[in-house]
Amino acid sequence: MERRTGRPRSQESRDAILLAATQLVVEQGYAAASIEKIAQRAGVGKQTIYRGWPSKGDVLMEALARKADVYIPMPDEGSWAADLRKMLNDSYTLARAPQIGELLRALMVEAQLDPVFGERFREEFLQRRRAALATLVDRARDRGDLPPGLTADVVADVVYGVLWYRLLAVPGPFDDQLADSLVALLTTGK
Repeated sequence: MERRTGRPRSQESRDAILLAATQLVVEQGYAAASIEKIAQRAGVGKQTIYRGWPSKGDVLMEALARKADVYIPMPDEGSWAADLRKMLNDSYTLARAPQIGELLRALMVEAQLDPVFGERFREEFLQRRRAALATLVDRARDRGDLPPGLTADVVADVVYGVLWYRLLAVPGPFDDQLADSLVALLTTGK
C-alpha cells in the first residue's frame, strides 16, 4: 500500500483557516472578522471551521499561539539574565506588530465577556506562555542563576502583568528600556 506524502487535507484546511483568520484581523479588525468571512477566504465551509473550533475567538487564539511558538522560541543563552532578555525582546517584537496587539486586546476582551471562552483562553494560551517562561526559571534555578525567593509564578506575573497592562490600560512602548528594567528587576532579586 502506497502512503500519500505531504500534509493531509485536513491540515491544509486548518492552516488555510488560521491564515485567513489572521489576514482578516489585520485587514479589517477583530470585530469585522466572522466565521463566514474566514470560511470564504480559506475556501472551506463554515462547518469545517465549527468542527475544529467553537468560535472565531478560538480560531484566532490558535493562530496567535502558533505565532508565539514560532516568534518566541525557548532561548538558551547561557544565563538567566540573557534568557530573560531574549524572551522579552522576542515577545515585545511580536507584541509591537499592530495586528498582534489588536488581536491580543480583542481576545482578552472576549475572555472577559464570554466565561467559557475565557477559561479556554487561560488554559490554552495564557498558561502555555506562562509554562514557557517557567521553563526558563527552572533552568536558571538548576544553574544556580536565579535570585533567591523568585518563583516562576512571580516572574510570569511581573512579565505578563506588564505586557497586559501596557496593552490594555496604559499604552506604552515595548522597547529595550522596558526589557532592561524588567531584566534588572528580575535578576537582582531586589
